[in-house]
Amino acid sequence: MNKPLVHRHLIIRAEAINPPMRKDYLLGWFKKFIEKIGMKIMMGPYIKYCNMKGNKGITGAAIIETSHIVMHVWDEPVPAIIQFDLYSCGEFDELDICEKIKKDFNCSQISYKFLDREKEIIEYHKLKIAS
Repeated sequence: MNKPLVHRHLIIRAEAINPPMRKDYLLGWFKKFIEKIGMKIMMGPYIKYCNMKGNKGITGAAIIETSHIVMHVWDEPVPAIIQFDLYSCGEFDELDICEKIKKDFNCSQISYKFLDREKEIIEYHKLKIAS
């Protein structure tokens, strides 16, 4: 029996002391992360580094069976800025995801919004996590 779809959207902003900067590292991280949260890859992950001054950083994106995951990392500011977006029709634990990102990239600060998009967009969690 299939589980009902839930339409959940997690948006994270983090400040990272050790941001991912290499394409091979972020590719491996995406694959492990998607497996860890119980999702399945349909396409990607795709990783690209941008060298444009003022916009330098790495972006990763994956299409998962239940929607998408995208991460942008601007590595010029100190600490680096991570913007992370996970939309899924499957269940996931937003605090576990925040903790994983915080640990993996040594984040000094994380804030997130967790949205229920089933029938309308309702923000039902908002939290700042400092180290």
